[in-house]
Amino acid sequence: MGDLLLVRHGETEWSLSGQHTSWTDLPLTDNGRAQARSLAPLLTSHHLASAISSPMKRARETAELAGLTGVRIDPDLREWDYGGYEGITTVEIHRTRPGWFLFDDGVAPGPPEHPGESPEEVGARADRMLAKADAALANHEGSVVLIAHGHFLRVLAARRLGLPPSHGALFQLATGTVCRLSTEHGRPVVAGWNVRPSS
Repeated sequence: MGDLLLVRHGETEWSLSGQHTSWTDLPLTDNGRAQARSLAPLLTSHHLASAISSPMKRARETAELAGLTGVRIDPDLREWDYGGYEGITTVEIHRTRPGWFLFDDGVAPGPPEHPGESPEEVGARADRMLAKADAALANHEGSVVLIAHGHFLRVLAARRLGLPPSHGALFQLATGTVCRLSTEHGRPVVAGWNVRPSS
């Protein structure tokens, strides 16, 4: 069975400023596009059975610039719904909620169409996505690549390793990087994290 490759999209204006970005559909910055293009050699070094992307522009653009073809779109790969914290930085949140921590506390309620998600709800979505990835891994030779977002992929990595969603906090994840989740002796392991092409 192949590996699970996680790609966090390239830089956007809000990832640069630290603003929480879930449903706001931002494009990549020039640097983000360069980050995405630089991932092509890392990804083509793997035999890929399937590529699945978040529907957001920043993820789709990253997949395209990284040279991925036949990419399927899956809404389960969207970012954590930040509810009332969309567009707001952690520093700003701490002014009214000192000690707030996303992976433990979740978010403030947002508008009806974006009410926000708890860590457990994000974990359940990650579990659904992992089941789909495992089906693709079982049915095809090669690895599966998921192109998505920082906080969601951190939760997904935690769930892959059998950890609770809150343990996604342990996996800092930079823009424009590739992570590899593999197995050793039949157990899931982190085989590579925050990998960028060598300069």
